[in-house]
Amino acid sequence: MQDAGTPTRESIELALPALSGSESGPETAEKTPLPTSTTEPTLTLQDSVTDNGVQSAQLPETEVDSDITPPPQSVDENGESTAEGTLASDPSELEQSAPVENEVRWLKEKVKKGDSISRIFSRMNLSAGLLHDILNSSDEAKRLARIKPGEMLKVKIDREGNFLGLILERNAIKSLNVQAREDGFSTRTVERGLETRIASNSGVITNSLYQSAQRTGLSDQLIMELANIFGWDIDFALEIRAGDQFSLIYEDEYLDGELYGNGAILAAEFVNQGNVFRAVRYEDENGNSNYYSPDGRSMRKAFLRAPVDFRRISSRFTKARWHPVLGKKRPHKGVDYAAATGTPIKAAGDGRVIFRGRKGGYGNTVIIQHGSQYTTLYGHMSSFKRSVQNGSRVKQGQTIGYVGKSGLATGPHLHYEFRVNGVHRNPLTVKIPAASPINARYKADFEKKSKPLLAQLEIISSTQVATAE
Repeated sequence: MQDAGTPTRESIELALPALSGSESGPETAEKTPLPTSTTEPTLTLQDSVTDNGVQSAQLPETEVDSDITPPPQSVDENGESTAEGTLASDPSELEQSAPVENEVRWLKEKVKKGDSISRIFSRMNLSAGLLHDILNSSDEAKRLARIKPGEMLKVKIDREGNFLGLILERNAIKSLNVQAREDGFSTRTVERGLETRIASNSGVITNSLYQSAQRTGLSDQLIMELANIFGWDIDFALEIRAGDQFSLIYEDEYLDGELYGNGAILAAEFVNQGNVFRAVRYEDENGNSNYYSPDGRSMRKAFLRAPVDFRRISSRFTKARWHPVLGKKRPHKGVDYAAATGTPIKAAGDGRVIFRGRKGGYGNTVIIQHGSQYTTLYGHMSSFKRSVQNGSRVKQGQTIGYVGKSGLATGPHLHYEFRVNGVHRNPLTVKIPAASPINARYKADFEKKSKPLLAQLEIISSTQVATAE
């Protein structure tokens, strides 16, 4: 059975065997549309020289906002100003602040592919020395160098072009704020709070999990998470049937009253060919979370069935297979997963790398030892993950290399082998040991917290059954 520990959108989109009446079922759900973003027009600041001969910033690709109205100041009992001119903790407040004695400008640029923070500073006519001083002012400030396309950089300068501060908006809720001070710079990360609301959904499978769940209004994120939860027990590419049902309770996250995204699935049920699977999420006091069956067994297994997001199984485990390169029959002691060149290959389980290198017909190969009994082999890689070396410890799901066709291979695929005490076993059918059950010290707390979720899940699934009938 394919590991559904890491099922792919492609695998769960596979159509069912010929079904009659594959019209959409009674899945219904109401979803609030995600807020859309608007792009502000870009202005060009032409070359100019101030009265004192200081050249102002020239920004061919930078948007400029001016704020010439100083904010109200408070004074103490001696008539002295108490305004500190500091950056506010909220970016919106920060944009409104300005020193009284200077006209303030905001220089804005959206990070593009291939951009670096130094390139953006250069386009804003801000010196490399200034950037160096900011980046070296603290460990948190060094994060400014790790920018990504789509992020927005806003730099605050006065009329003479002096740097006052900046905001790097990572997304709608998170930003990095830098404030210029007499003794250097202060930097902090600011996060806006999200409102969490509990939601539920249910549906009946009519063709594939992805298409059926999408019609109920579930997001791609929730569909993939649902498949990940039950993927250890259900092969979503081969075992799904019309009439299978799913129900789930999950978190919706709101920002300013609008749906921003989804949180975690709290509890879920999947009925596959009459077999009922239930899972509840539990987080311990250390912040470690996992999904468990109602009796506390981990839904996760010690090994992934398939350590790569694959398109199809191109060759199965067999005692005699015609080898396309050698032109003769020989045993095929693993499973070949066809995938695009460069697709990440994941460690099937926790373990230690005992081989990394070129290995005959296997080409670029990694072998991992898992405890005393199990080893897994990954062949025909195009390249290795740089951090993975001989002797390295790896975690389940960690990327160890990338799909290729090195060695004796006619096309890009992963050749995967599973050995128990040195003996090759079929990775698709070998009995995989379960992960550890919930810690005994958390069992009572788990039962207390899971009880109301399971009761609510029972109501949702019962309603779904009645609707389907």
